[in-house]
Amino acid sequence: MSVVKSPLSDADLKVVGEALRGALVDLVDLSLVAKQVHWNVLGPRFRSVHLQLDEVVDTARLHSDTVAERCSAIGVTPDGRSATVAAQSAIGTVPEGWIKDTDAIRVMVGALQAVIVGMRKRIEVTGDPDPVSQDILIGLTGDLEKHSWMFQAESA
Repeated sequence: MSVVKSPLSDADLKVVGEALRGALVDLVDLSLVAKQVHWNVLGPRFRSVHLQLDEVVDTARLHSDTVAERCSAIGVTPDGRSATVAAQSAIGTVPEGWIKDTDAIRVMVGALQAVIVGMRKRIEVTGDPDPVSQDILIGLTGDLEKHSWMFQAESA
């Protein structure tokens, strides 16, 4: 049952809905991963990495809300439940316990790259069926790529 009628055809809605739902899952998990690392990071660069992780959390949360609301606007139910995120996220597992600052950076580079790869695929498939959703994905991918660059520069 959908109470919101989509302006998209059924075929386009399927493609765009899958792209947006996948983006939402990855963004929710990215915020959780960054917060987990944030709570457990230690080492000489603790403060800078700790603060940088909060910036990733803020970005992921902001964009996850935008993506979820876009889902709703086109008649697709957003799904950010923990079971869905755990089953479908592109991000691998995060080590348990304390994490050295250099390892935290490595974890974040890997997580961001996994999400960015998925986002770029979603950008590609949403261009024709829904440029509005594609624009949202382009904007958030730019923000994620900036975070990725900054973490990569930390490990240079």
